[in-house]
Amino acid sequence: MGVLNVTPDSFSDGGRCVDIDAALECARRMRSEGAAIIDVGGESTRPGAAPVAIDEEMRRVLPVVRALVQEGFFVSVDTRKPEVMRAAIDVGVQMINDVQALREPGALEAVAESSVYLCLMHMQGEPRSMQQAPRYGDVVGEVIEFLRQRIERCVEAGIRRERLILDPGFGFGKTVEHNLTLLRELAQLCALELPVLAGLSRKSLLGVLTGRPVDERLAGSLALAYAALEGGARIIRCHDVAQTVDLLKVWWAVRASRREG
Repeated sequence: MGVLNVTPDSFSDGGRCVDIDAALECARRMRSEGAAIIDVGGESTRPGAAPVAIDEEMRRVLPVVRALVQEGFFVSVDTRKPEVMRAAIDVGVQMINDVQALREPGALEAVAESSVYLCLMHMQGEPRSMQQAPRYGDVVGEVIEFLRQRIERCVEAGIRRERLILDPGFGFGKTVEHNLTLLRELAQLCALELPVLAGLSRKSLLGVLTGRPVDERLAGSLALAYAALEGGARIIRCHDVAQTVDLLKVWWAVRASRREG
């Protein structure tokens, strides 16, 4: 999954793809590099980010989504607003990626009668304050239980289980130790028998571990992606598509050689 932020303030690439022509060029490049999904976001969810008005998010997202769908892309929209979800579904988006796991009033209803895939993510708190003092008694158990409950709520609303994808929400209301623990125990989340998405690319976790700024975190991002794959993740959300696809090819070759051996 290639990240396409059409925002002026995203933590790693804010402002680069605000113009529709630049956004389309970026999406085409990511597809040529091997991205199977393009994840379009019109509201930054970085720590400390302020909410974006519904009309502004639609203005940023919908023209890009419409153009990508017309060009045959598999498009995901990263939003937590039911109004944006409905509008994106109307123009042909194939996935909704929601950091609030469809908890916003009206979100379940917005997607229930569609056929789109849904990524349910765990987040403690809100983007503006989520990193101020995250606390857990058992981070793995609490994240799994939260996602289990959201799965049940989706099924009750008439959403087929086969449409669901799970995201533990690395960096969303978690300390470095919480993130590392979740990554180490990712197989426990995979035991829910739904595809798991891992979004670790360029995260502040890497800044703490390596001391490197956002634009120098490629090696760390690839290391975390490999760890996520080993833990059972099946979708890797990333900014550096070509390098991550190379990693996937090598990982898969090693995995296949183990089976043959």
